[in-house]
Amino acid sequence: MGVAAALAIGAEDVRDAATQISGAAVRTPLLENAALNARTGRRVLIKFEGAQHTGSFKFRGAYNRLSRIAPGDRAAGVVAWSSGNHAQGVAAAARLLGMPATIVMPADAPAIKIGNTRALGAEIIFYDRATQSREAIATAIALERGAVIVPSYDDPHIIAGQGTVGLEILHQAREAGADVGQILACCGGGGLVAGIATAVKDAAPEVDIYAVEPDAFDDTTRSLASGIREIVATGSTSICDALLAPSPGELTFPINRTLLAGGLTVSDDEVRTTIRFAFETLKLVVEPGGAVALAALLHGKAPYRNDAVAVVVSGANVDPADYAAILRS
Repeated sequence: MGVAAALAIGAEDVRDAATQISGAAVRTPLLENAALNARTGRRVLIKFEGAQHTGSFKFRGAYNRLSRIAPGDRAAGVVAWSSGNHAQGVAAAARLLGMPATIVMPADAPAIKIGNTRALGAEIIFYDRATQSREAIATAIALERGAVIVPSYDDPHIIAGQGTVGLEILHQAREAGADVGQILACCGGGGLVAGIATAVKDAAPEVDIYAVEPDAFDDTTRSLASGIREIVATGSTSICDALLAPSPGELTFPINRTLLAGGLTVSDDEVRTTIRFAFETLKLVVEPGGAVALAALLHGKAPYRNDAVAVVVSGANVDPADYAAILRS
């Protein structure tokens, strides 16, 4: 596979993941809206991952990873760290596969994500984002229990599982008679966009793929420009709780550096405007982190092309009080 052979995964891994998760994951819809097309002056296809199990794309990678744990090793369980979406994906996959799950979550994670994770049967261990290391806590638990650590993005099976979003976009776009030339996807640690890029660039190398981040967490955008893994400034904040990774992943960044067309960023205010647009016009509930790719399109951040653009709306797990405040603002 040339350059791709040196990367953590290849397109064949994404195709294998699609087979592995078939029957467990939802083939989420690819939506089109006339008002959105008119506003942007192009054909827009929204890949709505809010319709996936647990309300985000994270179930895909979690199930692909957990289902590959040998049955004899499943009793020891799995340990993950997450602000909520990966937590819920791991908890749901673990429940389906009959294994215990422990999730290390920030104490300030959205209440709805905490509640949903607990309802799925996972044990939750809280930590302080400012003073504690989630990775250190999870590693200690895994060592004590003999459990398998399930990273939120830096794992080949996780990346490949998320990449099934890209395969579905290509298949569904063909079914809709759309010629997709551009894909926009959110980026925290980079697993989703890396998986999508791996799948799509193999099948359709002419498609330009962009990572989209909050302005204050633009580490992948800056890293793509510099060629090295950049770090988010200490004290940075954003309403996009799902996208607060401090730097690109060790496995995801080489993929993204090789395959992506670039990075785009949006402000929290642009995200709020987009959430309102999604509610009022598209009739979709979208969480802040899930809205960034659509925000980039609506606010003119993505280079214009005459062909269709696919936008990944990656999740719908927004705290009701926060959501109401955004809609009122």
